[in-house]
Amino acid sequence: MLVVFGVLIILASLILGLIILIQNPKGGGLSSSFGGIGNQLMGVKQTTDVLEKGTWLFAIIVAVLCVTSAIFIPKTTGNSDRDQLINSAPGTAPVQKQNTAPLQNTSTPPVNPNPQK
Repeated sequence: MLVVFGVLIILASLILGLIILIQNPKGGGLSSSFGGIGNQLMGVKQTTDVLEKGTWLFAIIVAVLCVTSAIFIPKTTGNSDRDQLINSAPGTAPVQKQNTAPLQNTSTPPVNPNPQK
C-alpha cells in the first residue's frame, strides 16, 4: 500500500511542478506560450484561473496523500527487529571473554626453579 501512495505522490508532484512551470508570474502563462491557442479556446483570464486552480488542487492532493500514507506505515517497537534477528540466528555461540593478560617476553629462556642434577 505504501508503494501505491509513493507512486501517487510522485505523479501528483510532477504534475504540480509542470503546472507551476507553465504559469508565467507576469500573467502571460499558457496563453502566450502557444502563440494564442489558449487565447482562442478559453481566453487569457480563464487560462490563468484554470492553472491557478490546478496548482491548488494538486498541492492539496499531495498534502492529503502524504498525511494519509502515514496511517499505513506499520507500527513497531524500537527493538523488535533486533530481537527477532538475534533469536532467529542459527547456532550462535555465547561470547567468550578473551584473555587480557600481558604476553611474556620470549626473548629470554624461562628460569627453572628446581634444576635437576
